[in-house]
Amino acid sequence: MSIYNFDVKTIRGEEQTLAPFEGKVMLIVNTATGCGFAPQFKGLQKLHDDYKEQGFSVLGFPSSQFGNQEKGTDSEVAQTCELNFGVNFPLYSKINVNGSDAHPLFKHLTNEARGVFGSKAIKWNFTKFLVDRDGRVVKRYASTDEPARIESDIVKLLS
Repeated sequence: MSIYNFDVKTIRGEEQTLAPFEGKVMLIVNTATGCGFAPQFKGLQKLHDDYKEQGFSVLGFPSSQFGNQEKGTDSEVAQTCELNFGVNFPLYSKINVNGSDAHPLFKHLTNEARGVFGSKAIKWNFTKFLVDRDGRVVKRYASTDEPARIESDIVKLLS
């Protein structure tokens, strides 16, 4: 199945697929506003702003699976992201990223780009997946990888 065919729900409750991002480079991130890594929202937004005109987008998928660090409703998450971090990149409804009820998109991402020692499981919030213009998952980044560290990989895919 193509990454563009996965059904997703926007943070505002609209059902769609990732088809609008076909031909673009994407950085797909599981997020949580209550996480110690939440300051990365600012770096993610900077990447989104700096490269969106060249065909790049950050996509945020909130999850409460790690320490219940995303406690609010989708509406509250959207408001927190906008007010506290200035986020305007696409955000989606809260999902699970691990386990039998993990969202199919994240099952695909973790199958295509495994973690340390070949692990599929996502270890924490702000795990990032870089997807090329053809919809291929090209790299996985750990929670500790700052967005600025990913910039050179994004630039390569955009050229």
